[in-house]
Amino acid sequence: MRIVAYSDEKFTSKVDEYVVMLNPEQIKLDRSINYNEEQAPDSGKLSSKYRSTPGEKLSFDLVVDCTGVVDSTRTDMPTELNQLQKVVYTYNGDIHRPNYVIVYWGQGLSFQGVLTAFDTNYTFFKPDGTALRAKVSLRFTSYLDPSTAAKEEDKKSPDLTHRIAVVEGDSLPQISQQVYQDPDLYVQLGAFNQLNKLRNIKAGSVLSAPPLRSQGEQA
Repeated sequence: MRIVAYSDEKFTSKVDEYVVMLNPEQIKLDRSINYNEEQAPDSGKLSSKYRSTPGEKLSFDLVVDCTGVVDSTRTDMPTELNQLQKVVYTYNGDIHRPNYVIVYWGQGLSFQGVLTAFDTNYTFFKPDGTALRAKVSLRFTSYLDPSTAAKEEDKKSPDLTHRIAVVEGDSLPQISQQVYQDPDLYVQLGAFNQLNKLRNIKAGSVLSAPPLRSQGEQA
């Protein structure tokens, strides 16, 4: 595993890196979706309405072993921890914040984000109290620069015309829900694409999904 520091939010200007001594035993990647619970019309049941998708979270524990067993050239605990802190935690005066980082591990796996927590637990010492081994718990949250995030939001906006590739099992109500968050717009969607059969659409075909509004909604 390598943790590479960048000085810009587009991750193009590398400034430093840390190569871990021992790969973590486990790596946890958390994803979540936020919903608002709303009462469905003419029903006492609650309906989950999509609100947002928070950034992904990455967490893992690193063992820093300075006994000389793992690597005889890396036996100074302060040096190891200072380098790790410099990469992920220390305030960078050139950009007025800690670095942006990409965590690389495995075959082509990576995580682009920023550090949110850095916890150190010293676990083994010399008789004189010098620390020889520590467990460092790191937590990161994903990061996307504002301009790229805005472009991605625009691509998903129902106010733009989309090209939708139909896959097996798709239906117009499903596509209408995906694009407009309203399955009832499937009739308008079918009419725009000049479809005679509204519920049976052919896999492999491409539909155009223009800006649509529910009846009575202001355009």
